[in-house]
Formats: sequence, structure tokens, C-alpha cells
Amino acid sequence: MSYMSYAQHHSSAESLIARCAIVTLSDTRTEETDSSGAMAIRLIESADHLVTHYQIIPDDPGELETLLEMLLGIADVDAILTNGGTGISRRDQTISVVERLIDLPLPGFGELFRMLSWGQIGSGAMLSRALGGVARGKLLFALPGSTAAVELAMTKLILPEIGHLLHEVRK
Repeated sequence: MSYMSYAQHHSSAESLIARCAIVTLSDTRTEETDSSGAMAIRLIESADHLVTHYQIIPDDPGELETLLEMLLGIADVDAILTNGGTGISRRDQTISVVERLIDLPLPGFGELFRMLSWGQIGSGAMLSRALGGVARGKLLFALPGSTAAVELAMTKLILPEIGHLLHEVRK
């Protein structure tokens, strides 16, 4: 794709409003202490998109799968963004659940996220298994639980492309 066609596609999708669901996975966070979920909400709304659902659930793969299945079936959700559970500890099960649901992976998302993370945290970036893709016609992103990581993914990758991604998925 030439730069001009990318620019045209991107420009034609700028007016799309994404309806987003935010899911925080944590055994300890509450709405008052969920700085990562709050960051995602603030950034989405400041970019003139909508947050239609927000929920904090325990770091439990069964509960996550049930919630994601429900969100994937809701008409007012275009994109689902999870935060938490993307590391390498035994409790980090988000990726295995999200991978099962994704029909079309976007490997560039995880690759670019780790590249950008390298600039912030160095070699620790390799511990992130952040990923994105399309599941049943909706965007699905699994982000680390760190507030800085959510801000990085949202500002540098997801929000600059969300309209374009939705435009392509809806073709």
C-alpha cells in the first residue's frame, strides 16, 4: 500500500467513533485505585470516542472468557481493551483467553508495542505478551496492567489507528 493510499484510508476513517469496552484484570484494584482503566477511559473520551462498558474482574481466565464472550455479542461495542494479566507469571492468563477468541491477529500491534516499550523500560519489554486482533468483527487488545503501558499503547498505537482499523474491519 502506498503512503498516499494509507493517508487517504486513514483520513476517510477519522470521523468514525469507536464504542469501547474497558476490562481491568486485577485481584486488588477497585474503581478508585484502577489507574490503568482510568487512563484508558480518559484517553478514549478525550479522543472523542465512547466508553460503553467498564468492568474490573479478578485475574481469572474463566471469568475473563465469559465476559469477553458477552462483550463480543453486544452491538454497542466496537473495541474491547483489556489491561492486566499479560506477563509471564502463572497468574497471567489473559493472553491464552484472548488468543482463543481472535480470528485475525494483528502481530504488528504486539511487535510495535514492545519496540516502543523498549525505549521506556529497556530489555524488560520482552516480558510483555501484549497483543491485538479482530474477534467476531470487533477489535480486541490485551494490554499490560501498568498505567504507563496503557498510556503508551493508547497514545502511540490504538487511538491513532482505531478509526482506520474499524473502517477496514467493517468493509
